[in-house]
Amino acid sequence: MQERPDINIPRLIAAYYTEGPDISEKGQRVSFGTYGHRGSSLNNSFNDAHIAAISQAICEYRAAEKITGPLYMGMDTHALSEAALRTAAEVFAANGVELRMQQGLTYTPTPVISHAILQWNSAGYDTTADGVVITPSHNPPQDGGFKYNPPSGGPAGTDVTKAIETRANEIIENKLSEVRRMPFKKAASAENVRFVDFVEQYTSGLADVIDMEAIAKSGLKIGADPLGGSGIYFWAPIAEKFGINIEVVNKKVDPTFSFMPLDHDGKVRMDCSSPWAMANLVALKDKYDIAFGNDPDYDRHGIVTADGLMQPNAYLAVAVDYLFTHRGGWNKNAAIGKTLVSSSMIDRVAAALGRRLCEVPVGFKWFVDGLLSGELGFGGEESAGASFLCRDGRAWSTDKDGFIMSLLAAEIMAVTGVSPSEHYRELMKRYGTPYYSRQDVPASREEKEKLKKLSPSDVAAQTLAGEKITAKLTAAPGNGAPIGGLKVMTANGWFAARPSGTEDIYKIYAESFIGSDHLTAIKEEAAKIVAGAF
Repeated sequence: MQERPDINIPRLIAAYYTEGPDISEKGQRVSFGTYGHRGSSLNNSFNDAHIAAISQAICEYRAAEKITGPLYMGMDTHALSEAALRTAAEVFAANGVELRMQQGLTYTPTPVISHAILQWNSAGYDTTADGVVITPSHNPPQDGGFKYNPPSGGPAGTDVTKAIETRANEIIENKLSEVRRMPFKKAASAENVRFVDFVEQYTSGLADVIDMEAIAKSGLKIGADPLGGSGIYFWAPIAEKFGINIEVVNKKVDPTFSFMPLDHDGKVRMDCSSPWAMANLVALKDKYDIAFGNDPDYDRHGIVTADGLMQPNAYLAVAVDYLFTHRGGWNKNAAIGKTLVSSSMIDRVAAALGRRLCEVPVGFKWFVDGLLSGELGFGGEESAGASFLCRDGRAWSTDKDGFIMSLLAAEIMAVTGVSPSEHYRELMKRYGTPYYSRQDVPASREEKEKLKKLSPSDVAAQTLAGEKITAKLTAAPGNGAPIGGLKVMTANGWFAARPSGTEDIYKIYAESFIGSDHLTAIKEEAAKIVAGAF
């Protein structure tokens, strides 16, 4: 039996306030990755100084861009989220930002902040709103995270995050002398700070995006496991408002997440796509018609049926097939968005539907503009994150939304009488059975840099696992953006290689529609192709 990691919350919080970054150390600088700045106070990468500097940099960015509407700020249930929210509020209030937080200082999921931003910006006000979500997503309890969502409502693009990151590090180098700040008690009572009911604001509109009436009429017994996350206080109001039968299977909020089964590597990780982390809910599968779990900031989903936990790619394909045949209010030309490391089952479903496929690099930010304009009906990524349009074609959220992806599973079952996993079996009968894998391969920093800069001409191979190579990609076909790696495709398989931003590894994603042996051959040849390109 694996021994649980020791998670000392008092020490974590003490380090947040008493320790600080050495700006000469790369790992202690502000660094916005795919989903914001992440780190831990225990290694001086997520401390009061980081959050004060980032918040001041956001204030300056807002001023430069003339963003004067409300800044909606929410946090998840990680221990450092509470501390970071207070730091940020002190800075935002002192800078005169129209700050909006959840009443009672309870938790606010990522999609709720995105939805609030879009609601304000579509209401015809003279000012523009943006937001901040304080979360490290499904990362272990000792981690913290801080991400900025601009007026588009979704994750900020690289141009925005780079500007904020650079300025925040300058502020830290200058010993925080440029940070405006006031005590939290004074900030909480400031005229420019208000506490609002995000639960009511978000819940009241759910029928615009999900057929809640069909779910209610079906009488489905639904299980919801918040995994101790920020959506824990949303399910009861949702059940009451729409008359649906939802039972919250775990009502605990605990910053050590002691109720979580250990993940595959022995870490505490609230990963709703992991069969290890979701073991408690999977054990209850026969008690419910459909069940789901979500990560702490509710931007991801894990769907549990009578067959167990669905693989993320499988549910994405089912969601696409259902939505594009049951949403008559959508633009007939609305495309299907997927990341290039998501399953090609989605490609096959899209082709059968006669819909354009928009394949983009990894990162939900690539879907934001398409969802906002309605050019994309759906955007999803292989790590169990997705969002889609309202039933009439308006944007609902431009960040990943675990609520609506979870409720969609119930809608699918209510409307069709068939579970999402049964739907997926039908898709496999029609389009073939995919075998999908992801693995980590050791790589030096120099090798990772070479992988980022590869061109198709660097790949000499003409075949992959016995099939002719049909495409060698270093830019995404959906938008032409660099993928920061390589994707090689054949008629019945593909692999993609991407360097990790934080570890000395690169990731190989691979898929075969022929069989497990073919998948193994693809992975083995992929490693050789990448090594040859180095």
